[in-house]
Amino acid sequence: MNDQPPADVRETLRRAYAAFNARDIEVVLSMMHQDVEWPNGMEGGYVYGHAGVRAYWTRQWGLIDPIVEPRAFGTEPDGRIVVEVRQRVLDKNGSTLSDGQVRHVYSIRDGLVRHMEIRDPGAR
Repeated sequence: MNDQPPADVRETLRRAYAAFNARDIEVVLSMMHQDVEWPNGMEGGYVYGHAGVRAYWTRQWGLIDPIVEPRAFGTEPDGRIVVEVRQRVLDKNGSTLSDGQVRHVYSIRDGLVRHMEIRDPGAR
């Protein structure tokens, strides 16, 4: 990761993570492009658009309780935004299924998230 992304981008992403953790899907979707490409972390591949993300998260939150907390921000040489996050996944009884670091890489267009990918923090 190189330089810090602009403060407004960091703040938007912090608000998006907070809204995700609060399960406020409408707030998070308002920060996404209509034709967003979002990774399906449970089954692989991607979901597309607001309807795809809404359906995916509704299904996901019915099965598990993921909590993502941004720890560090940076940019890649191509301008994509990199966020190091602590990701905890709990079962519906509150027991920890996983707890670790992952890297989220965002493409932003017109101030909105257009694409996101999940990487292992060791990947470059």
